[in-house]
Amino acid sequence: MLSRVAERVYWMGRYIERAESMARLVNAFTTQVMDLPKGAEPGWKQLIDIMGTNGIFENHYKNYDERNTIKFLLADADGAGSIMSALAMARENVRTTRDLLPTEAWEHTNELYLYAKDSVQHGITRKGRFNFLKNIILRCQQITGLLAGTMSHDAAYDFVRAGRNLERADMTTRIVDSAVFVLMPRKNQPSAYDNILWVNVLKSLSAFQMYRQHVRNRVDGDAVIHFLTKDSNFPRSVAYTIAEAQVAVSTLPRNSAPLRAIGRLQRRLNMAETHKMNLDELHAFIDEMQAGFNEVHEHIGSTWFRIDQTTGGPVQSQAQLSAQTA
Repeated sequence: MLSRVAERVYWMGRYIERAESMARLVNAFTTQVMDLPKGAEPGWKQLIDIMGTNGIFENHYKNYDERNTIKFLLADADGAGSIMSALAMARENVRTTRDLLPTEAWEHTNELYLYAKDSVQHGITRKGRFNFLKNIILRCQQITGLLAGTMSHDAAYDFVRAGRNLERADMTTRIVDSAVFVLMPRKNQPSAYDNILWVNVLKSLSAFQMYRQHVRNRVDGDAVIHFLTKDSNFPRSVAYTIAEAQVAVSTLPRNSAPLRAIGRLQRRLNMAETHKMNLDELHAFIDEMQAGFNEVHEHIGSTWFRIDQTTGGPVQSQAQLSAQTA
């Protein structure tokens, strides 16, 4: 496989997952804000802080109000972390690798992009936001399931799976971070609303039922954070996604550097005692994990994407087009 083709399918996996996870993050934050009592809202700037895209945002908007923030995260064509930008890049990567992918992958990705383009303005308003984000999530899941069920699980699929799981791990930590910002300052004096908001965090990751089955405890902030970061069986937990990325990378040639980076990430996660961390420590831990995800990504890029093995020439990286944040 040419390195430029491997890079495209890797980024296709990341961009589809990024669109789904961004929809989950915006939905979770909107629900959190709506459930908080009047005067206790954390402010929409926090959502941009979590994504680490303040500089790009401030180049286009003056105020961190709800409309500007949601428009930036859903519809902004210049913000590489927006849903529309991610879907446009996913569509382009699928279009240029159609010979490797099932025919339906192009059809569904193109339909998803066209749906988002036609409907994104409805998603900016609170009235239409839930249905828009729900459809984005379901259509992204459709593509993910299609690839898992109809694409040969060879090297091309391993690059898709590695990209998808790195992106999923990163976005799970960001959703957890959004709740940490809102709720953890009241950790020692929880309000009557905290339990509802932790339930919303679980539901935003489709994790509520699995949490209740496996944790068998009331919804508690410490337990939720532990479940979403360290549970080895839930597919959207950080531990599970890192393990999946490791399996995907382990089948590829010349994989020693990426595997070492993944191993360091796993050891840091295993050592973390999240239930003993205060707000600042949790936030620092999440930042550390996100830096680790970027390190793995850089090793994947330098190992497989930088040089085209056929021509010996450099390959233009899509990393510059992505919203990589620490």
